Amino acid sequence: MYSVQYGNRTIEYSILEKEGLKSYYISVEKGVGVVLKGKPISTEQADKLILKKAKWILDKLDLVSSISDGEIVTGSRIQYLGRKYYVEVLIDNSTSKINIDFTESKFKISLPDGLNTQENLLKSFENYFRIKAQEKIEPILKKKSKATGLQYNNVKFMKLEKRWGSCTPSNTIIINNNAIKLPFSLIEYLVVHELVHTKIKSHSKEFWAELSKHVSNWKDLDAKMYGMKL
Repeated sequence: MYSVQYGNRTIEYSILEKEGLKSYYISVEKGVGVVLKGKPISTEQADKLILKKAKWILDKLDLVSSISDGEIVTGSRIQYLGRKYYVEVLIDNSTSKINIDFTESKFKISLPDGLNTQENLLKSFENYFRIKAQEKIEPILKKKSKATGLQYNNVKFMKLEKRWGSCTPSNTIIINNNAIKLPFSLIEYLVVHELVHTKIKSHSKEFWAELSKHVSNWKDLDAKMYGMKL
């Protein structure tokens, strides 16, 4: 951890070296802090870059520190496809509903003032994730079913409290809407895991042996799944 002094405030930051980046980028996130990203750089040069953006950084730090965990407001972050994206909430009284637009770099939410409550925003995102889960995960399921030869009868997307997915005795695969928050590598693992359950219902030695035929690094992926928050 590095630090610089700006007026009467100290800015602590970390450096994330990324050789492929042509420029340097600064991010400010709740729980992570200030991160300078770019190719290897000296501490003196890094300090100068941080000081150059000091006012912007301090404004962002004040903003993220005021955000409660799980709150959907401008400046908060929402998990989607393995990454956390910036949220921007815009009041637009010309619309009568909550509109969620993902621009590849952030979630832009426009809504009338009368609907601007956390309850309404949470419900809207639950519905958004359900639609996106079906849109993006169902094609993966079809592709993996064809590749593995493991057949299912139906697929459903719904909110599950304690698991990412399941397979019923009649081979209906159920996928948690929140699975859309996972990286694609874990989504694919989840799908194949449930497909194997169409053949073997329990987590027996036979199950893991069958799974290993289709996912060679299943142990690593299973450990990562276990560590992901539902």
